[in-house]
Amino acid sequence: MSRKVVRSSKFRHVFGQAVKADQCYDDIRISQMTWDSNFCTVNPRFVAMIVDASGGGAFIVLPLNKTGRIDMSYPTVCGHTGPVLDIEFCPHNDNIIASASEDCSVMVWEIPDNGLTSPLTEPVVKLDGHSKRVGTLSWHPTAHNVLMTAGCDNVLILWNVARGEAMVRMDTVHTDMIYSAVWNRDGSQILTTCKDKIIRILDPRKGTVIAEKEKPHEGTRPVRAVFMSDGKILSTGFSRMSERQVALWDPKNFTEPLTLQELDTGSGVLLPFYDPDTSVVYLGGKGDSSIRYFEVTDEAPYVHYLSMYSGKDSQKGMGYMPKRGLEVNKCEIARFYKLHERKCEPIIMTVPRKSDLFQEDLYPDTIGPEPSVEADDWFAGKEAPPILISLKDGFVATTKSREFKVHKSLLKTTSGSGAGQANSSSGGICAGSGLRQDYLQMGFH
Repeated sequence: MSRKVVRSSKFRHVFGQAVKADQCYDDIRISQMTWDSNFCTVNPRFVAMIVDASGGGAFIVLPLNKTGRIDMSYPTVCGHTGPVLDIEFCPHNDNIIASASEDCSVMVWEIPDNGLTSPLTEPVVKLDGHSKRVGTLSWHPTAHNVLMTAGCDNVLILWNVARGEAMVRMDTVHTDMIYSAVWNRDGSQILTTCKDKIIRILDPRKGTVIAEKEKPHEGTRPVRAVFMSDGKILSTGFSRMSERQVALWDPKNFTEPLTLQELDTGSGVLLPFYDPDTSVVYLGGKGDSSIRYFEVTDEAPYVHYLSMYSGKDSQKGMGYMPKRGLEVNKCEIARFYKLHERKCEPIIMTVPRKSDLFQEDLYPDTIGPEPSVEADDWFAGKEAPPILISLKDGFVATTKSREFKVHKSLLKTTSGSGAGQANSSSGGICAGSGLRQDYLQMGFH
């Protein structure tokens, strides 16, 4: 990728560095499932990883500071009857995590402030609506308690977690298995990739297709795609000769890609992680030992290769820290949690700067943890631009944590014993119609 003129960019010298051995999470048996999801999710409080479990599915949730060797007897979240395929923390509440499983169910869990002290088997909410295994889930970026799930039954469902209800069900849009489903920045559109070799942009409330592109990549292996902040789409896939590719598309003119670059002949699906604040996209392939990163700009060739972080061991999955969890005084612009077979290793991406003052050009205001609209209002059509926060003094939560609400009117059994309003330190999920009475008698103190 030689170029005559060196392009000026403040991210040209970004470098990746693994943390010291004592800052890793050791002796964790990462899941052996052959499924192309991240297997790891992380926020400023916890890191969660899907682990091997005999008889059922489980994942482990560790406080971020609990590094070093993790005891074999450390409690897990183990309520699924089949292997867990995808997990994700709620962006508006660091104690809430959702999991999707081969047992066709989706469960939402509440993690205590200091982590687990005993195995967690009872979810706060169980969402049943898929007829085959559920491989993908994603929380709405700005609407509170809205969760998207996609299964191998070719169905995509939007849930109001507060009520435990499926609000939108798209079962005729996709003709084959859904590989990935992601939101745009304000959650007004969904982007899916599918085994039928079509990328689709969907209207989430109407359940209709806004635009689609057939065969964005010629190869038969899975495609991944993410929205850029200006509405363009970056996709990763394979050529007919099984070379890995990255492409950028303008949905207003889907006929030709703005750019399509061939990278190498690796076999793993490239998982894209996009940072809208810096316009840098990171590509980490399962089975690779490297993370490539590119800057996406408005000038040709649009996707500019920056550099590559290479480690010794191949990655089984990858977690991506939200911006508010980074150390801004060290000019850290991204942090990945790379899964090995038996451990999790944080990788820190840094822009070298001499000054340790706050670098405003690296840290524009970013999406904070405060939702901009409630689920009912969003499903009714209210738009939800993200509420931004400044990272100048390090992020500090200023809003009080919400109460744990129980929708009494929605419960099938309302015998007074457990249906009173209970306080929760993390708050924000409500029990819904599909909840059993005993969920509400668990102590949410």
